[in-house]
Amino acid sequence: MTVITTIEDLRRLAERRVPRMFYDYADSGSWTESTYRANESDFQKIRLRQRVAVNMEDRSTATKMVGIDVKMPVAIAPVGLTGMQHADGEILAAKAAEAFGIRFTLSTMSICSIEDIAAHTRQPFWFQLYVMRDRDFIERLIDRAKAAKCDALVLTLDLQILGQRHKDLKNGLSAPPKLTLRNIVNMATKPRWCLGMLGTQRRQFGNIVGHVKGVENMGSLSEWTARQFDPRLNWGDVEWIKKRWGGKLILKGIQDVEDARLAADSGADALIVSNHGGRQLDGADSSIQALPAIVAEVGSRIEVHMDGGIRSGQDVLKAWALGARGTYIGRAMVYGLGAMGQAGVTQALEIIHKELDLTMAFCGHTKIGTVDRSILLPGTFPA
Repeated sequence: MTVITTIEDLRRLAERRVPRMFYDYADSGSWTESTYRANESDFQKIRLRQRVAVNMEDRSTATKMVGIDVKMPVAIAPVGLTGMQHADGEILAAKAAEAFGIRFTLSTMSICSIEDIAAHTRQPFWFQLYVMRDRDFIERLIDRAKAAKCDALVLTLDLQILGQRHKDLKNGLSAPPKLTLRNIVNMATKPRWCLGMLGTQRRQFGNIVGHVKGVENMGSLSEWTARQFDPRLNWGDVEWIKKRWGGKLILKGIQDVEDARLAADSGADALIVSNHGGRQLDGADSSIQALPAIVAEVGSRIEVHMDGGIRSGQDVLKAWALGARGTYIGRAMVYGLGAMGQAGVTQALEIIHKELDLTMAFCGHTKIGTVDRSILLPGTFPA
């Protein structure tokens, strides 16, 4: 029996258990994947200052993200097709997050719908919105999120057009998967996944199919999606969405200081420093590299969060030390889900929390709120 102690252990297990096209969808980037790799490797360059003879009792990683109490400064990032990593995946991940005491964010491009998550959870969750040309559909999506009592809307700004992801093209990614000989052979080696999918009716994009006129199956959905992502998205649309939503708004996809100023000017409650996990502009800075300048510029005006490359509690602590007041895990969650379903997501959260708690103590702190960049060795972190 494999003993799971790290996120990497969960990744290896997920790679064995999830069909190739869906594993690759989550665990890849665009073009050469240089930004995808830098997101993780740039964290590893940052070194920590160990302190000793410090009282380590009564530790707490609890804080708030956009005013909401969380057990640690971590939320589950929106990940499309999560329900193809494991049957009913979004429901299972949301339940794990709720039980752990953090927020789950549902993607527009999820397999399970907003209503599915609301029916299987007791606490609020967050909803991530992509802006489509069909503004009537967007209004109805926002209204559905309100009806489900979502307590924050995460608006993604960096996917007006889709980055070229070579693995997805080569694998012929689709949901449900096309029954080609290659896919059938690969799925035959994943019996746990197949049994789970046979036991659920949730195999399509639940937020879209049946909610858009003329989109009743995967064929019509593919055509609709290809023409719906709106390249005209601008800050005027952000203002319109903020007004329509009326609740806490988080802007995802900020990498540039000038864009961070515009995000702060928009009146949003938080921004997420993010390069979409290295899945959009290859060659862009890693998120942790971009974080400090954005914090320095707008951190006093808007709550700054970040995602990209977080594989441990140490990464969470490093991001916090550099000014992030919230972090998001996407791939770490997906690895846990693909490996062991809801129990795997719970284990991923437990691993990250334990690493965060212990590292904070070794650096001389018992409360996350007192941690700053003094825990980092000079010259090893981006200024």
